[in-house]
Amino acid sequence: MDKKKILTEEAIPGMIVAEDIYGLQDYLIISAGTEITNHSITRLKFYAIHEFYIMVNDEGETEQKKAIEENFSDSYSEHIKKTPEFKKFQEAFQKFNEDFKKQVSIISGKLKEPINEKKLFSSMKSILDNTRNGIHIMHMMHCMRDSDDVTYTHSLNVALLCNAFGHWLKYSEEDIHALTLAGLLHDIGKLTVPSAIMMKPSTLTPMEFELIKNHPKEGYLLLESEKLDKRIKLAVLQHHERIDGTGYPKGLMDNDIDNFAQIVSIVDIYVAMISPRIYRRANCPFEAMSVFEQEGFRKFKPEFILIFLENMANIYVNCTVRLSDERIGEIVMIDSRNITKPMVKVGEEFVDLSKQKDLFIRELI
Repeated sequence: MDKKKILTEEAIPGMIVAEDIYGLQDYLIISAGTEITNHSITRLKFYAIHEFYIMVNDEGETEQKKAIEENFSDSYSEHIKKTPEFKKFQEAFQKFNEDFKKQVSIISGKLKEPINEKKLFSSMKSILDNTRNGIHIMHMMHCMRDSDDVTYTHSLNVALLCNAFGHWLKYSEEDIHALTLAGLLHDIGKLTVPSAIMMKPSTLTPMEFELIKNHPKEGYLLLESEKLDKRIKLAVLQHHERIDGTGYPKGLMDNDIDNFAQIVSIVDIYVAMISPRIYRRANCPFEAMSVFEQEGFRKFKPEFILIFLENMANIYVNCTVRLSDERIGEIVMIDSRNITKPMVKVGEEFVDLSKQKDLFIRELI
């Protein structure tokens, strides 16, 4: 049996890890011989592990167990998609995406024209006007996860959730305005990466991957001379930094990372987790939140993680869910001490997931 190094972007559920994967300070993330799952791919990205070794046979073919695809139900999204509110939201969402593309178009590595902050936020307001609050925004966003336009749709979803996050933090309207635009523009540097690399269906070379990793710096350079709130520019530059120093491009720690960058980072990762990708299906929101609950305090400021998790979990109170044992129930109460293990009413029985370690929420239905 042999091994070969792959990029985390190439990981597929069922592959077998060939060597122990460690994070900062020799923290073991995944041990050798482990079968890769959607959850472990998410953890590798969470810990900024960009490459690792997998097992191959004597012919160089990947050793891979048959991955079991989770059969997620679409009924949760289908119910929302039938509402008149969603149709208005969808129209505003798609129109904004087209306007956003035009406003941030790049020629010869530079913006075609200056960023019109007022116009951008005014256009975004047409989407926000079709939502009632942070809870409603998330329900609408869940139905827009399968858009083909990954970069723009992801950025808009991050902006919408940053807007809700700003309200949870009780920020002023001016600060919420700036935070929303920080979420919208955080990945603008990816527009400098050749589309052939961004959309490449085959393996990225190390050099190509480094180009993509350079997008925070490129984004900052694009906006450096723009008349934008400084915190927006710092969010673009620092949204891949982590308080334990494991991020990039500068390996900043703790208070050296701007608060807006911290918030955008949390939202960026969460939105990516609950969105489908080529190598995996979308994670259940409670699975995504469990990663933050278990490991996020090493990477982000606790005050932001706690507020985010509490409000995100409360979004799903009264939602119908399928448990890991296939039973269906309704979330009736969130335990603030164990946010991702709520009380679920199944028939006439109340199931406290916090007291049943092996039982968890598999999907929203």
